[in-house]
Amino acid sequence: MGVTSKASFSEISKSHYLFSTFNYFRLRKLIDEKPYFLKVRLGDFFEVISGFAFSSKDYTDEGVLVCRIGDISKTNELLVGEMLRLPEEYFEQYEKYRVQKDDILIGLTGDGKYFKTCLVELDEPEILLNQRVGILRLKKGVSDIAIKFIAHLFNIDEVQNQIRIVAMGKTQKNVSPFDILNVKIPNVDYTKQNELLENIKPLETEIAELKNSKLQAVNIINQVFGEELGFDWSAFENVKKEKTYTSSISRFANNVDCRMGIRFHNKAGAYVQSFLESKTNKKIKDYISEPIVLGSGVSPSDYDEDGEYFYIAMSNIKTWAFDPEDCKKVSESYAASNLNKTVKKGDILLARSGEGTIGKVALIEDEDINGIFADFTQRIRLTGFDPLCAYYYMRSDFFQYLVYTHKKGLGNNTNIFPSQIKEFPIPDWDETKQAEIVEKIKTQLDEQKVIDRQIEEKQQAINKIIEDAIKQGQN
Repeated sequence: MGVTSKASFSEISKSHYLFSTFNYFRLRKLIDEKPYFLKVRLGDFFEVISGFAFSSKDYTDEGVLVCRIGDISKTNELLVGEMLRLPEEYFEQYEKYRVQKDDILIGLTGDGKYFKTCLVELDEPEILLNQRVGILRLKKGVSDIAIKFIAHLFNIDEVQNQIRIVAMGKTQKNVSPFDILNVKIPNVDYTKQNELLENIKPLETEIAELKNSKLQAVNIINQVFGEELGFDWSAFENVKKEKTYTSSISRFANNVDCRMGIRFHNKAGAYVQSFLESKTNKKIKDYISEPIVLGSGVSPSDYDEDGEYFYIAMSNIKTWAFDPEDCKKVSESYAASNLNKTVKKGDILLARSGEGTIGKVALIEDEDINGIFADFTQRIRLTGFDPLCAYYYMRSDFFQYLVYTHKKGLGNNTNIFPSQIKEFPIPDWDETKQAEIVEKIKTQLDEQKVIDRQIEEKQQAINKIIEDAIKQGQN
């Protein structure tokens, strides 16, 4: 028994891409069922600006922020605290790609189910736009549009379906920024737009309160590890403020690099190092089942957007998880000659270079992933230590401050090497204790997911208010 779809030649002729899949006709049917949404083009009111392909090698520890797809949450937040940075002078050099207040940002790559958007409400954002993120900005002279109302429309299926229907690709779905301008929206009077915004204010307030109640993952991780190890975080914060250090010549006996920089010898770094060494005599190398392997680079000819293998770069693990939304693919020939660089479930990938990314880790949790890790990343496989527990440990400020203290070089040439990582201390816990730690952290992280679901439910309530008002306005 099969499924059939019908379409006229005139309809097919209107499609730039000659789509003929079942999914296309399914979405076409859903769109056409709500003609009251298809009144005016976004392009009648907005211009679109595409981001720039900044290189991960340009990232710095300080400077101007850069917004990538992963910096837009599925709850329409701009995750400023997780953004990477570019040299300060880029803000002038790349003026065209500046984000402005009241811009609507949209991710142009997604899973095909939802394309993320957010409204920029910061007064003076010093943020540049990365590739595969677009800006919708009101055209000069347009004054009868309430920006927040349009931003809410992007959460509604009638708008999302118009983006999904033109998305192209296999695992990743990509849309052109100019396809966004062809999206149609209802023709709602400006006064009515503002009335609707007033009606949904109470729900927006509840959403804001829920977002404020969420705990950051790193704070949860630090709390659990700190309590288990008996670490005084407030004392650590005081130590970090101290800017002087003393050292003796004898200390260089175990300092093979004879390093004398303040970063290497600062009191906070020594504080963490000595504390961990007082709690454990185990090092990461004691649990490594295979040597830490470094990734390798590709040439432009090795990329293939229809390839079967993700090419997992530092930028794809910056959010503490493998993020396929902005991940390139490699050709079958490249994959076949680099099978020693593949990843499997339980592997930990660590970014080993670049200010702003160095030390970031991701745990591979997909049983069936096809992925090859890129240059400037390293793969860590452990035995006898729960990979999830190790991943949480590597996300903690204990491990991250060890990376900060031991990394070598300056600016974009900062590096951390396997010979250093494997010497880092790690808690000497048996399987039972590791499982206990994982459970404590996961329980609290799951509580944050409950909050996310509550936020989603309230967003759906907002969507219904807007949809019902638009439908009633057509009667």
